[in-house]
Amino acid sequence: MSSAVSSGPRQAHGSSVAITARATSMPLRNPELLNAAMRTKRAVLLLVMTLVLPGAAQLTAGNRTLGRLGLRLWLAVLGAVGLTGMVALLDRRLALSLVTSSWALLLVVLTLVVGAVGWPLYFADAWRLGTGALHSPRSRRAVSVLAVTLVLMTSVPLAYAARQVSVGRSVLAGVFGGSSGDAGEDGRYNVLLLGGDAGTNRVGTRPDSLTLVSVDADTGRSVLFSLPRNMENIPFPADSPMHKALPNGFDCGDECLLNAVYSYATDHKGIYPPSVKDPGAQATKDAVAAITGLPVDYYVLIDLEGFQDLVDAMGGLTIEVARKVPIGGGTSPIQGYIPAGRQKLDGYHALWFARSREGSSDYERMTRQRCTMTAMLDQMDPQTVLLKFQDIATASQKVVSTDIPQGDLGTLTDLALKARSQQVASVQFVPPLVTPVRPDYALIQRTVRAALEAPAKKKRAKAPATTSAKPSGAPTPDPKASAEPVDAKSVCSAG
Repeated sequence: MSSAVSSGPRQAHGSSVAITARATSMPLRNPELLNAAMRTKRAVLLLVMTLVLPGAAQLTAGNRTLGRLGLRLWLAVLGAVGLTGMVALLDRRLALSLVTSSWALLLVVLTLVVGAVGWPLYFADAWRLGTGALHSPRSRRAVSVLAVTLVLMTSVPLAYAARQVSVGRSVLAGVFGGSSGDAGEDGRYNVLLLGGDAGTNRVGTRPDSLTLVSVDADTGRSVLFSLPRNMENIPFPADSPMHKALPNGFDCGDECLLNAVYSYATDHKGIYPPSVKDPGAQATKDAVAAITGLPVDYYVLIDLEGFQDLVDAMGGLTIEVARKVPIGGGTSPIQGYIPAGRQKLDGYHALWFARSREGSSDYERMTRQRCTMTAMLDQMDPQTVLLKFQDIATASQKVVSTDIPQGDLGTLTDLALKARSQQVASVQFVPPLVTPVRPDYALIQRTVRAALEAPAKKKRAKAPATTSAKPSGAPTPDPKASAEPVDAKSVCSAG
C-alpha cells in the first residue's frame, strides 16, 4: 500500500523532468527558458528562417500547419524553377515556348502576386513569435526594423516583377496571334520585314523597306533578301485573291509599285475574306512570294512613325553615319542635319535618319532604314530591356504589328539565337542585278535559290555579307531605271 502511494509523486516528478528536458531541447518553441540575449537572437533567427524558407519559423516555433503550407509552396516554386532550368538545358526551344505562352506567364504572375502578399504575412507571424518574448524595448525596435527591411526586400521586387510580367503578357497577347501555325514545313521560316512610313503628309501606310528573312529551321542560318519599293509589274500566286482581282498583275506604271500593293489591298475591301487581319500585309506577302518563289510565312510591320517612341524608350540608337543626312527637305525646308560620324540618335533624329529623302536615292534610303532596324535589334540587349521594359513594351504595341502566332514565338526566338552565331548573308535586288521597271523574276528566283544553297560560313561578320553584283547572263540594266545603289558601308552601320 505504501509502495503504491509513494509511486505517485515519483511519477509526477519523472513527468516534470521529461517535460523540462523536452522544453530545454526546443528553445525556439520555449523562449521563457532563454536569457534576454538569446531571446533576441531567437527573434532574429525566426525572421532569417522565414527569408530562406518561408514557413520554417512557424514549423519550428508556431503553427505547424501554417508552416507546412508555406514550405510546400516554396518547395513547389523552387521545383518549378529547377525543372524549367533543366528543360532549358535539354530543349531550349521548348523552354522559350513556355516562357512566351500566355498561360505560363499568367501562372508566373499569379505566383509572384501570391509571394508578394503571402511572404509578408509569414514575416509578420515570425515577428510576432519572436518579439512576444522580448522585454527590452530596444530589442523589440531592432527586430521590428529588421522585419520591415526583409518585407521590403522580398515583397517589393516580387510585386514589381509581377507587374512587368503582366505587361509583357499583355504585349504578347496584343501583338501576336493565337496558336502555332504550320510554318517551317519546308525546312525554312520565311518572315517578311516591312518598314512602314505612315507620316502626317502621307495617305495610308506604304512599306518603303521590304526585306524577306529566310531562316533554316535546323541551323538558324539566315539570308536577307531586300526588295526595292519601286519594283513594277508585280505578280501574285495563282491561289492568291489578288491574282483573281488582278490576273495580269499589279501593272499600271509608276502608280503600281511594290510598296503600293499594301495600300491597294487595304483600300479595296472584299479582295480578302474578313478573317484576314491586315489585307495590305497579306497582299504584300503574296507579292513577295511570287517574286522570290518562296512561301512567306509571316510578316512583321514596323511603323516608322511610332518607331520614334520605341527608340526614346530604349535610350537612343548608336549609328555610324557615313555622311550628313538632312532633316526635312522635299516639300518642307531643311531644318538641320544629322552629322557624319558615330552618333547617339534619339527617336526624332533616328526617325529622320531612316526617313530622309533629300539628296539621296531610294536605295540609299533603303540602306539607312535597314541599318536603323539592325541597330535597334542589336542594341536591344537584355539589360536595356529589363531596365526600361515597361516603356519599351508600351511603345512596341504602337510600333509592331504581325501575324506571327504566339505559339511560334519560342521556335522563332530559338532560331534567332542560333542566327546570331552565324554570318548573315544578304542579297539586294537592285540595279544592276535587277531593273525595277522591268524585273526579271526568273533571275530573281534563281538568285534566291543560289543564295539559300550556298555553303554557310562559320564566323559571323560584323555586317551582313551583301551582294548586288550582276550574275552571269543577267540582262543589261534599263537606262530609265532608278539611280545605282550605294555600298552599305558608304551610308551607315550599326554602332
